Amino acid sequence: KLMQLSHETIYRSLYVQARGVLKKELMEHLRTHRVMRRAKKATGSGQNRGAIIDAVSISERPAEVEDRAVPGHWEGDLISGSNNSHIATLVERQSRFVMLVKVQGKDTTSVVSALIKQVKKLPKELRQTLTWDRGRELASHKTFTLATEVDVYFCDPRSPWQRGSNENTNGLLRQYFPKGTRLDGYSQAELN
Repeated sequence: KLMQLSHETIYRSLYVQARGVLKKELMEHLRTHRVMRRAKKATGSGQNRGAIIDAVSISERPAEVEDRAVPGHWEGDLISGSNNSHIATLVERQSRFVMLVKVQGKDTTSVVSALIKQVKKLPKELRQTLTWDRGRELASHKTFTLATEVDVYFCDPRSPWQRGSNENTNGLLRQYFPKGTRLDGYSQAELN
């Protein structure tokens, strides 16, 4: 009979059993370099950032978005760096094409204006929907929709997995933009 190990079992073994010098040696080989793993249901204290006015739930998103059959449906988020610097990330669900967007700050005006500028460069056929988490940086989602004709949907609270393509992409991007990196030093041309 064959035995199978999941990636979670291997990670748990490394985190729980490895101590001291061995642990430091092992940590270098882990992609995320995290000191501890947290359960998906870890406490979300401090996450109540206020409601977004007229937020449309992901449950109301068209069915065609879910099956990835039609291009033009995007997932987005911010990655943060040192000195309050940020980059918006957009991932197209069908092709997994990634756009990095330079933003001046995390405030909704800065983020929405940067997203509008970048999304308007896309052909009309590739501007269908955008799914975002509950971050306040997209509180002005109506302004974004008016300017781009892209409908915005929001994930349920504490459910980032609902935009899995973007979450996975952001994790991969952390290899190139590790936490603590200043993200405001990149021009839009460099991010392109």
